[in-house]
Amino acid sequence: MSAALPDPSETIEVSPADVAGWIDDPKDIRPLLIDCREADELALCRIEGHDWIPLGNFPASVESIAASAANGVVVYCHHGMRSLRAASFLRAQGIGNAFSMRGGIDRWSQEIDPDVPRY
Repeated sequence: MSAALPDPSETIEVSPADVAGWIDDPKDIRPLLIDCREADELALCRIEGHDWIPLGNFPASVESIAASAANGVVVYCHHGMRSLRAASFLRAQGIGNAFSMRGGIDRWSQEIDPDVPRY
């Protein structure tokens, strides 16, 4: 697991600052970043370097997510509620290094990148 992620037994959330610390690292050495919002939300704004899997598609995507989870998985949504559900689901499916980005893309816009539109 990537050193950028906390101990999964202590938390299921990471901060936008945590994500910002590794977002520019090559995909093969950083955690997988998944946007679980719907297509209309994705059209409004996004964090570059993400993979897109709407929350409703997670059950069908578990195997492919697990195959890419060696360095951890961080899921984000608008405010952090759907991504928390997604991370909990992934952990229940055996992906123990799954996390949610606290506050979602809205908090990312406030704390990391004000050029990302808020909605």
